[in-house]
Amino acid sequence: MTPPVPTLLVLDADPPPRLGRLTGRARIVRTGAAGLAARLPSADVLLVWDFASHAVREAWPGVGPRPRWVHTASAGVDHLMCPELAASDTVVTNARGIFDRPIAEYVAALVLAVAKDLPGTLGLQRERTWRHREARRVGGTRACVVGSGPIGRAIVRTLKALDITTALVGRVPRTGIHGPADLDRLMSRADWVISAAPLTEQTYGMFDEHRFGVMQPSACFINVGRGQLVDEEALVRALTRRWISAAALDVFATEPLPADSPLWDVPGLIVSPHMSGDTVGWRDELGSQFVELYERWAAGRSLLNVVDKQRGYVPGH
Repeated sequence: MTPPVPTLLVLDADPPPRLGRLTGRARIVRTGAAGLAARLPSADVLLVWDFASHAVREAWPGVGPRPRWVHTASAGVDHLMCPELAASDTVVTNARGIFDRPIAEYVAALVLAVAKDLPGTLGLQRERTWRHREARRVGGTRACVVGSGPIGRAIVRTLKALDITTALVGRVPRTGIHGPADLDRLMSRADWVISAAPLTEQTYGMFDEHRFGVMQPSACFINVGRGQLVDEEALVRALTRRWISAAALDVFATEPLPADSPLWDVPGLIVSPHMSGDTVGWRDELGSQFVELYERWAAGRSLLNVVDKQRGYVPGH
């Protein structure tokens, strides 16, 4: 007797994933946030394509069976984790490996933009003002990268190519990686503090008034991790009081960033719309990655990118 075809439930977003390779190998059911709870009990696999949605976290605690495997098309899993999912036997995987190099390139671009005052140059160009200035040299400066996963390690490699001395901080100290106890000391010496950590109970709000207070007045803070890692009000105070010289945020506590947010107008702050990892063709890469994982799952092979649901990230880095 032919085994039943697994049901793949897709929490959809526009544009939808290309799953043509799974034709005949999965019964694909697409849903929005409103229909997710009703369809979860009949699904074998859940693809969280709408990785900005909190619908999984809200729908998962309901009654009935739950998918055996959940994959999110994102590096972070904070948007879908809830106590019930964390305690279940469901396997959770993420899109580890897709965003590492693009985010590292974006961070390097921000470092160079700040050092060379590209925002100032563009502003003066719009005013038709010729004002000569001196730019900073990035070679020989120091960076503290917080988050020792693939993204953080890619940032370190890229900054080293610019002759920036880097220190990497992770959850626990080990060879080549500092622990949390070293963070204040490293931040106090850094010209560039880069946040690339996952959002967990331990990292929520870790960049606060104290942390901005230990930074050098000439230093720049960059966040490409999660918006909730940062006390945004404290960052505004740090910039307006000139505790630090500049900052760049690609992620925010509330997204999209409201038009009336004070962050838009803070001197020395670069705002970008959560785009550091999104390069041309990134959605196709995410779709192909999921199809390859599905093929492993359907063949009974072990999955890659398995998230430790208690820690909130893929272990081993």
